[in-house]
Amino acid sequence: MARWQSELRLSRCACRLSLLLHGAVLMSLLLSHWPASVTPWWGVLLALTLLESVRSQRRIRRRTGYLSWSLGRQLRWREQRWHLQRPPWLTPWAILLTLRNARGKRERLWLFADAMPPAAWRLLRQRLLMPEGDV
Repeated sequence: MARWQSELRLSRCACRLSLLLHGAVLMSLLLSHWPASVTPWWGVLLALTLLESVRSQRRIRRRTGYLSWSLGRQLRWREQRWHLQRPPWLTPWAILLTLRNARGKRERLWLFADAMPPAAWRLLRQRLLMPEGDV
């Protein structure tokens, strides 16, 4: 039986934050003074930043689906069991979970408040703020 569960949907806040950060890097690359001798490298940096921005948006879109929290530090996400590796990092708008599955794969899962109903967000934060033995 799950102590907490929710259907994660696309977080518009995460999408905007990613675009803002990648846009700031692009603007700094475009507005900074570059000597003519490094122009090819400048183009490569611009292209890599653009590609990383697209890749980031795809990763954010894949962070959806059913998430449930069972007893202890165990979660179920993407049809797999995950173990919470370290204490979650909480902010008022987001939570960072560092997870590891049975095969040793690691994931860092950012959960934003707009990715779930407000009641589910409040309950999740309440569960995570409990002392370690109660979670």
